[in-house]
This record gives sequence, structure tokens and C-alpha cells, in this order.
Amino acid sequence: MASDLIWLGPLQPSHQDLEPLLLPLAGETVAAGFPSPADDYIEATIDLNGALIPRPSSTFLMRVDGDAMRGEGIHHGDLLVVDRSVGPHTGSTVVAVHEGHFLLRRLEGTSTHWRLVASDATIPAIALQGDNPDLLIWGVVIHAVHHLWKPSPQSRARGSVY
Repeated sequence: MASDLIWLGPLQPSHQDLEPLLLPLAGETVAAGFPSPADDYIEATIDLNGALIPRPSSTFLMRVDGDAMRGEGIHHGDLLVVDRSVGPHTGSTVVAVHEGHFLLRRLEGTSTHWRLVASDATIPAIALQGDNPDLLIWGVVIHAVHHLWKPSPQSRARGSVY
């Protein structure tokens, strides 16, 4: 093999497609800098399945446990959209299998010297070596869903999905 990187994908496609999930899409963008007036109407719809999961047969959802990637904007409890058909490259946020457990890290390096790096500088990088079969790239993170609103105990009692 030309590199020490071991990639497990792509998976065989299945014939099971997700139903469209059409939600309202505002006709205006939201200003993150200088505010501008917004329209009070809905212009279109967006299918979240199509927007977030372009390849359903090779996509998995995973919850984050820990804060090693907080510097990348990925926090404990966030929901990851992981695509196993996407080939990893330098800078990809990946899910790796290390010592029998899933591990979330950024992939860095070249074709001969790969390593998994946490955004928390106190956590040492893990060198990928071809003779280490216990460390494999399982998939590439294509989206991270980060919740900004934390439900109160009262909203949980009313059936909130959070």
C-alpha cells in the first residue's frame, strides 16, 4: 500500500432511500454581522435529508462523547453525520477505530506519515502506522449538528425532542 492510511469505504449502496423531509426555508438570510430587515414570509422549502445526507446508504449518525474536538466547534453531545463513502484527506474530521473504540479526530499528514489530532492541544496526536491494525479510518464527518438551545425540565416534560 502506498500510504499508511487504511480506509474502510465505500459501502455497497442500498435501494433504501429516505423520504423527503420538507421544512420551510425563509426567503431571507440571517445577518451575522450588520443587521438588515428580514421578510416575514417563507419563500421555499428545503429537504433536510437531501441537504445533510446526500448518500443515505453510507451515512451514519453518531453522538459525540467528550470535548477533544471543541476547538473545531464540535462539542459533547453534538450529533455527527458521518459518511463512509467519502475518502479522507488532510484536514478531514474523521471517525477512526482505535483499540476497539470509535475516536473523533482531525486527519493530518502526508501519504506516508498520517496522524490523528485532537483540537485540544493537551491530547497527544496518534500516529497512523501500517503495522497497527487496531487503528482504522471508519468514516468522514460531513456535518456536525450543534444544539444552541438547552431545554428546561418543563419543556422536556412537554415532550421536547431534545
